[in-house]
Amino acid sequence: MSASDSVPRVGVWLIGARGSVATTVVAGCAAMTAGLHPPTGLITETPPFAESGLPALSSLVFGGHDTLDCPLPKRAEALAAGGVVPHGLPAAVSAELAAAEREIRPGGPLPGDTRTEEDLITAFAADIRSFVRRCRLTRAVVVNVASTEPAPIGDALPPSSLYAAAALRAGCAYVNFTPSTGLHHPALAGPAASSGLPHAGRDGKTGQTLLRSVLGPMFTQRALTVRAWSGTNLLGGGDGASLADPAAAAAKNAGKERVLADTLAATPEGEVHIDDVPALGDWKTAWDHIAFDGFLGTRMILQTTWQGCDSSLAAPLVLDLARLAARAHETGLSGPLGELGFYFKDPVGEGPAGLGEQYAELMRFAERLRAEPGGDGTRSHADGRAGEEPR
Repeated sequence: MSASDSVPRVGVWLIGARGSVATTVVAGCAAMTAGLHPPTGLITETPPFAESGLPALSSLVFGGHDTLDCPLPKRAEALAAGGVVPHGLPAAVSAELAAAEREIRPGGPLPGDTRTEEDLITAFAADIRSFVRRCRLTRAVVVNVASTEPAPIGDALPPSSLYAAAALRAGCAYVNFTPSTGLHHPALAGPAASSGLPHAGRDGKTGQTLLRSVLGPMFTQRALTVRAWSGTNLLGGGDGASLADPAAAAAKNAGKERVLADTLAATPEGEVHIDDVPALGDWKTAWDHIAFDGFLGTRMILQTTWQGCDSSLAAPLVLDLARLAARAHETGLSGPLGELGFYFKDPVGEGPAGLGEQYAELMRFAERLRAEPGGDGTRSHADGRAGEEPR
């Protein structure tokens, strides 16, 4: 056995594996592993997690499902041309991008697909199990980073829920980084509870809502009354195109509104508008206009502007979540990981809504992981060997 074979490897199975976020995740992980870039934005690379037994970035192996056919290396080149990743990075990590591309399988359902829900779940689960065996992984985490889908109508499982069901069937921890339904579908409540698997989500908190989760508690703690809170988002890329659908935008905005309702203990007037501007590509501008009352009813305004690249904001969080979910699975944790609410607009489980309190919860989770077998810089092999399916 070679030295590389002796190191436990963890799979990260990305739903939407050829999208901007997934491509940035793969390229970024390779860049950090090679020492080309520092781990900026990765909370799991900060001192509190140093001895929590998380899988090393160098141990992560990537694959996934996608309905698109643009190869990962070409997608990375497009992101470099748009300034999302450094211009020389796709060439520098071409081997890692090609390796991940070889592990991407066709998703679904595709137009004209006649397979039943059971057929699709079975096929997706088989792809994940094959990935684990072929790459000799100790376990895998399924992370949904696909474009936002509309809320489902009726009993049919939307694509995100088909993938989530497949993750459970394959014995994998699951993370929903999108506002799509995923494990939230009523039909999956029973299987999720009985699976004994950890899961986290939903809808990654990367920009505008991150700021809202800081400002909302500020107004509450200062006893200032918020009368109205309105916002506008301008974005392009695949996310902009998908959110041009009012139903998909409504699913996205639900999480933004929940943060305000939870931190302000009331829902102020106003709403968020999302406009698709293809020329912006992967870049986004978000404005917030907050009307509030001060002492003696004095009316005041706070306005904020957030300009950023969603893929670059999301990628380190996806890597954090994959590592944390894998470690939770290794230690035998199951059910919703409420301690990871720091990362989400609409977190599962119980927990605070303000970012400061959520960060404190995350730090307590780091302490808990350190106390588990395999913490303090060691690794546990008790429930997974290379080549076996995850449990």
